Amino acid sequence: MENDTRVIVSKYISYLLRHNPENLETNHEGFVDLDELVSKVRMRYPQVDRNFLKKMVNESERKRFEIIDNKIRALYGHTIDVKVRFREDKQIRQLYHGTTVQASREILKKGLKPMRRRWVHLSPTEEIAREVGKRRTNNPMVLVIDTFEARNQGVRFYQATDKVYVCKYVPAKYIKMLHA
Repeated sequence: MENDTRVIVSKYISYLLRHNPENLETNHEGFVDLDELVSKVRMRYPQVDRNFLKKMVNESERKRFEIIDNKIRALYGHTIDVKVRFREDKQIRQLYHGTTVQASREILKKGLKPMRRRWVHLSPTEEIAREVGKRRTNNPMVLVIDTFEARNQGVRFYQATDKVYVCKYVPAKYIKMLHA
């Protein structure tokens, strides 16, 4: 039961911190006061307290959030204007993107764009990209990005977490289907 609650609460917190803070005071880096967030979440989920939230953040496999001092923020996936600073990655040679077959056709023509988000999200492995793609379709298409060549032409890639990389845009010429 606690795992189900974690998923539901995580989705709600993602919504608040990434898309609509609903009167929570957010600073320019996306941080909100942890106690204010707990109070807001408790209005819907009374069983949630600071310890529940900290445990959820610390044990999350995807590392969607970070807590520093008494503040919390989403690390990636924002549609609201925040300035999360990521470490630029200059080493990784390939990244992957899981998507639908229909979307892959557009991406292969026009490149990868952030769409409604602030960044394009990429994965460090084919397996992670496939899992991400399964959020939209049962049979995702995995695209591979030649980050070495893209980087040589000025595209910058940043590491948000150990499982999520981001960039502003990937031109189509650096993207290929992983499996035809």
